[in-house]
Amino acid sequence: MLQQYKKIQVAIDGSSESELAFKKAVAVAKRNQAELLLVHVIDTRAFQNVSSFDSAMVEEVSETAKTSMAQYVQKAKDEGLEHVQYFIEYGSPKTILGREFPKREKVDLIMIGATGLNAVERLLLGSVTEFVTRNATCDVLVVRTDLNNQPIPLLKDKKDK
Repeated sequence: MLQQYKKIQVAIDGSSESELAFKKAVAVAKRNQAELLLVHVIDTRAFQNVSSFDSAMVEEVSETAKTSMAQYVQKAKDEGLEHVQYFIEYGSPKTILGREFPKREKVDLIMIGATGLNAVERLLLGSVTEFVTRNATCDVLVVRTDLNNQPIPLLKDKKDK
């Protein structure tokens, strides 16, 4: 029996890896006639270091995220997906993407890029992708290849060093 996914979560953080994960998630959602859930997490820990907490800054980041996510929804619909929605969450990307969101939305497949934007956090705390693969209670597909199933140049270069 073939696995049929019904709800596919894809993390969007603005990196080229998340863009590729999005494109592959669209294709998988189409094949499975699944709902695609696009998730962007605004890491509120970044705002805790600002000496005078500025709510205007949070609003600006949120508005930028909404605009970007709406564009992703439109791209997915242009590719023929009917059931697409986006979510902007606030908090720790690791716990939201790996535990909270999939449980709340009953996700059965998480698609995520091999690396994201924050190299410093990855070095000090471990990557979001690593956390998600270790802690998610559903299937996780880590996107490591391009749309032609060729290694992503950035990842290939890192392995060669």
